[in-house]
Parts: sequence; C-alpha cells; structure tokens
Amino acid sequence: MADPDTPTEATASANASKPVEAKTGWFDESKELVKTIVYAVLIALGFRSVAYEPFNIPSESMLPGLLVGDYLFVSKFPYGYSRYSFPLGLAPIDGRLFGGEVKRGDVIVFKLPADNSTDYIKRVIGLPGDVIEMRQGVLHINGQPVRRERVEDFEVKVSPNTDCAAKYPFYRVSDGNGTVTCRYPQFRETLPGGRSYLTLDLIPDGPRDTTRPYFVPAGHYFVMGDNRDDSADSRMSAAENGVGFLPAENIVGRAEFLFFSTNGEARLWTPWKWHKTVRWNRLFQAVE
Repeated sequence: MADPDTPTEATASANASKPVEAKTGWFDESKELVKTIVYAVLIALGFRSVAYEPFNIPSESMLPGLLVGDYLFVSKFPYGYSRYSFPLGLAPIDGRLFGGEVKRGDVIVFKLPADNSTDYIKRVIGLPGDVIEMRQGVLHINGQPVRRERVEDFEVKVSPNTDCAAKYPFYRVSDGNGTVTCRYPQFRETLPGGRSYLTLDLIPDGPRDTTRPYFVPAGHYFVMGDNRDDSADSRMSAAENGVGFLPAENIVGRAEFLFFSTNGEARLWTPWKWHKTVRWNRLFQAVE
C-alpha cells in the first residue's frame, strides 16, 4: 500500500504541470521604470515637435499684448515644419515641409537668424515682395499708410516683471492709494485685410519711427514688436543686434493663447504667495 504522504506519479505529474510564478527582481523593475520614462519623454518631445510647444515672454517688446511673465502655447503645424521645429534644430530638413501660409499680422516665435538658437517673438508685418517703411511713427506697406488710431492709454500695475522706472519714469503714475502703474500711449493699428491689434509709441519721433524702405526678399519676412520703441526687430540688422529679414525656415510656430501669467512677486520657495502672483485675468487669453 502506498504511503499517503508519498506523492504518487500522477500527483507529481500534476504538480509539474502547474505554472511556476516568476519572481520579479529589482533589475526587471528598474528596467520597466526606465522604459516608461523613455516612452514619456519621447511622447512629450513628439508632441512639442509636431503640435504645441510652451514659451515664456522675457521682455517688453510685445507690449501691450504680451507681458513679461506670460506663458503661451505656440502651434507648430500651421506653417509646416523646418529643422527648427524640433529640439536643438537637429532634424535633417532643408527648408520647410508641409509649409502653410504665413499671414500678415500673425504673432510668431522664431530662431534669431544671428545665431539660429535664441527664441524671439514678433509680429509678421511684411511678406515676401513687400516694401516696408516707417514714416514718423506710421507704418507704410507698399507705399500705403496703415490706419493708426490713438486709443485709451495702456495701464499695467508695477511689479517685479513690469516696471517702467528704469527706462520711462515719466510714465510711472500713482493713484494716491499706494497703487503704482505704468501708463503708456496706445494706438490701434489695422493692416490691409482688416487684421487689428494694439501698439505702443513710447518716444515721439523715436530713432526707429522713421526708416528707409525695406524690400522684403523672397523666402523672408519682415517682423516687428508691438512696443515700437523698445523692440529689436527687422528694422535693425544683425550687426545692429536686430533681426533683419527673417528666413522662412527660422519660424518655429504661431503664438496661440496664454496658459499662465505671473507678475514675478512669488518664487518657487514661497508657495504661500502663488495665489497673489498669478494674473488670473490673463489665463487662456488668445494672442491678438
């Protein structure tokens, strides 16, 4: 008689057929974690290369529409893709692929032609073949003056990200209750075709209020900042620390809308101030 505690051949066979649970070691777990991170990075890079990329505004050259401390999304697909659409400009693309139409008045982000690496944001004023000229602060396109209307002053509260004291102290005003603002002369400009936006003219008869005619060559664009007296743009050559004519391939994308804005009064290590530093009224505004 068989010992009941001794496994029979049938029992041994059944036990042998049972799957053995694999033990996962730290190496396998680490490998899976690395794969997940790599996939996430590739997806993020792919998204910002072909769809939208975030940028922040570091200067006042696009006042009044864009303030220092604004964060916005730039869409890549409207104009197609060049090597500068991708991180570090490493994509082996000559010119632009799937190029779309750049329209007069679009606000664009591009790589500065002088170094092909610094990000700039300006408004497209001149298209290939246009003649652009400034005459006493009035923009002229192909010999015709662009409609320009004086509107109410632009006011922005003084903060670490916005303070006119250094360059333009005469525009710094107080309401008597301790609130200090910068109040700038503001104009509405309307381009041929009806595109309209606001500009600033801080210095009457400023050094770039009157210029020579600029003949925009094929494959290039003429760009300007809306803050006309505080913008290094196509009115200045690379030798003058400006943009000059902008090659089409240097365009990164079109500015679409703000997703965050801060006046600079809080830091990462002062989270209790974050709710006071956010410019809530600017969130999700479209770029005009």
